[in-house]
Amino acid sequence: MHSVRQHFFRWIRWKHAVFSLLLVAFFGSAAILQSRFYRENTFLVPQEGGTYIEGAIGEFRPLNPWFVLTNDVNRDMVSLIFTGLLRYNPHTKDIEEDLALLDVSSDGKIYTVKLKENIFWHDSTKEHLHPVTSDDILFTFKTIQNPDFPNTLLQQNFRGVEIVQIDERTVQFRLEESYSFFPSNLTLGLLPRRSFEGIPVNRLSEVFDFGFHPIGTGPYRFKSLIQTELSTEITLEHFIQPASSEIHHLERMVFRVFPNFRTLLSDVGNLDGIRLVPREDDGTFMMPRRFDVLTYSLPQYTALFFNLDHPVLRDPKLRLGLQLGTNKEEIAHIAGSSLIVDTPFLELDTSDWRYQFDASAAQGALFDSEWYFPEKLRLQRLLEEQEANRVGMLQMDPIVLLDTGAIVTITGAFLKGKTGLTLNDVLVEQSSTGSWTAFVPTDGSTGSLTLGTNLLRLRDAKGAIIDSFYLWRTTDPRAFRRASLEQKLVTDFLAVRSSEKHLTAMDFFLEDGHLRSRRDQDPLGTRINEKGELLDMVLLTSPSLPVYRDIAENIVKQWKELGVLIKIDIPDTREQFEERLLARDYDVVLFGQSLLNNLDTYPYWHSSAVQRTQGKKSDLRLDAYNLSQYASFEVDALLEVIRSFVATKEREDALLELRDALKKDIPAVFLYSPEYAYAYRHDVKGIDFGTPALHSDRFLTVANWYLKQERVFSDGKSWWSFFPWILSLLS
Repeated sequence: MHSVRQHFFRWIRWKHAVFSLLLVAFFGSAAILQSRFYRENTFLVPQEGGTYIEGAIGEFRPLNPWFVLTNDVNRDMVSLIFTGLLRYNPHTKDIEEDLALLDVSSDGKIYTVKLKENIFWHDSTKEHLHPVTSDDILFTFKTIQNPDFPNTLLQQNFRGVEIVQIDERTVQFRLEESYSFFPSNLTLGLLPRRSFEGIPVNRLSEVFDFGFHPIGTGPYRFKSLIQTELSTEITLEHFIQPASSEIHHLERMVFRVFPNFRTLLSDVGNLDGIRLVPREDDGTFMMPRRFDVLTYSLPQYTALFFNLDHPVLRDPKLRLGLQLGTNKEEIAHIAGSSLIVDTPFLELDTSDWRYQFDASAAQGALFDSEWYFPEKLRLQRLLEEQEANRVGMLQMDPIVLLDTGAIVTITGAFLKGKTGLTLNDVLVEQSSTGSWTAFVPTDGSTGSLTLGTNLLRLRDAKGAIIDSFYLWRTTDPRAFRRASLEQKLVTDFLAVRSSEKHLTAMDFFLEDGHLRSRRDQDPLGTRINEKGELLDMVLLTSPSLPVYRDIAENIVKQWKELGVLIKIDIPDTREQFEERLLARDYDVVLFGQSLLNNLDTYPYWHSSAVQRTQGKKSDLRLDAYNLSQYASFEVDALLEVIRSFVATKEREDALLELRDALKKDIPAVFLYSPEYAYAYRHDVKGIDFGTPALHSDRFLTVANWYLKQERVFSDGKSWWSFFPWILSLLS
């Protein structure tokens, strides 16, 4: 009986175990099927929330659209806090409507903007709304036109523009001439009038209360400013603008501004992104672990600008030779860029006419210039002397070794009917045999031969020249041997000139004033002109970018091979560099120019932007951006066509003509466009810069960035679809 009971309970335990296993298998299979169903019928979407933290190198300054620098870290924050009437679209590269609707007159002279409804400043509350009105538009832009406004560079954009308030939401900008790039000026962030009431215009840059707690209309508003031991931390929080259709996923944006990259790296574990990652010595980016990199470029170019006011650079063949002899790929490699540039008109496709580095063609262009290697001028002079000595009655060795005080005896055949002859102002003695003799001294008396080249002239009694002869004299036996060898080389040069083994001036080397055969180790000399002046130039560049020094040193090496002597001038401070730049105190300047979001090259190449270098220092213009001092009526006219309100085809034709004009005149050697790197953590999604015009333009797509995500069912799907899905698997 006891045995039966044991078997019964054993059977019950086994049955429970089997049932439990079956139950586990059932629920496990159901969970697997449920998970598979969920993955197949849902997709990931961004989820709102999360704090994005970005590290940057720089110095925090008050945040104000009027006074922010073009490309610094403060502009990044300004671009999120403030918005303009219009905005740049980095995907289409067009200027589009933002806070306002835009209407342009048919002649392109009147721009009418009308604010969208329900746009509010960040200091608005439910109880006290602060709407944006046309008063704020008028205040933002008319203040810039005030003569006392502290930012003269920004002031230029609205010079000659009449700003008229139409109603509470509408303002007109009336231009004297049509200007197709004017809409880009309206991307400037608006400022609230009431925050600046009672403040003199000339003191606006000192309104630190506003700069340290700015009020704008952008997608993020200022929350806090904290100074830590490592950085300055600025926190922005999402602000919902009722008129905006964009949905931003990030709840907060935090900017940590560090003094240097080493300090930034000490906090890199807390960062989601890094602005402008610097490079290693080998040119690669200093990428922290667990970060992805996004490289991008801006509409910028770095170039060597020739100062055409300086006589040495007015020779177009010289400029062509320097251009052809500049290896841009080598320079771009030093700069860590793969973007070679041949024209300032960056919207053009230049793949069909790129300048290729060609040292031989460069030497050919320079050969036709006013500057020559010393060997060429020396050979040319020797050939001319030999040609002159070849004919006539004065025949002798063209070189002599004579100590000072010795007398050179020169004889010749009888000149019938000629009396009173002189040679080098020394009376010629005529003999009864029909010959004549002249005793030319070397002691410094009348007619003496000097050291070096002497031009002997045989004259009749009336002073008329009968014959001439070039005679070179030395007292140094070594110099005599060098001169004798030189004469033999000239003879050899003439002998093989018409053969396949012909020699050129570059087969000789000028040493101690005489030519000899060139050896492999002999360097190229510096070119000179016919006056004997050296082809030397000053290359100015900025101390702000260390890579400029490396590029300048490479230019020195490259142009030395062309026979050009370059002295690098890098001032100690940025202020000193800007002083030299304004005064055009250079022959060549290595510098970069930015075209921003409108690609307008007018300020850089129109003759109206040439600096007035005659006069007092106070007369120098800050807006003289034409660094080459380049003036061309043709180019001026084409630039004005492009700026005017013209059809796309006419604009494209004008750009092509501009390209060809600068290609012909060569006011600069365009080198490369810089490449930049932005680093971000793997879990930051949705980042796509498009084609930014400024570093801050990366935030124009910030609405697509997110840190969190969730799954949602596809259209027509829900958990109720699970059972039909199971049946579909079984069938």
